[in-house]
Amino acid sequence: MSDQHVTTEDSWVPDSCALPTAERPLRLAEFDQFFQDAVRGADRLSAQHLRLHLDGAEQVEKAARNLTARESSCCTFFTFDIARPDLHSLTLDVRVPAAHVDVLDALAQRAMSVRVQR
Repeated sequence: MSDQHVTTEDSWVPDSCALPTAERPLRLAEFDQFFQDAVRGADRLSAQHLRLHLDGAEQVEKAARNLTARESSCCTFFTFDIARPDLHSLTLDVRVPAAHVDVLDALAQRAMSVRVQR
């Protein structure tokens, strides 16, 4: 299987993702909703590392853990780390290997474009 990306307008999912194709639009919608509701900012720490600054609410942390656990099970190239630097802050670090930098680029762009739309 190649690692080319699905070319639909709303998708940045590589072919290597094990999520069934029919479920991908639903997962993308979940990410969009999460980005819109929870993301407050982003830092690109390196080509392979994105840090999302999230709303610090407890339900946001639960949602982030749930969504990233499910995403890790189908797209094993992602590494997600959730941290709470202080009581009111929450970060989500997303890392990928060099072969998937383009997926991280698309994820970062999507997170910020959805966030800006709110």
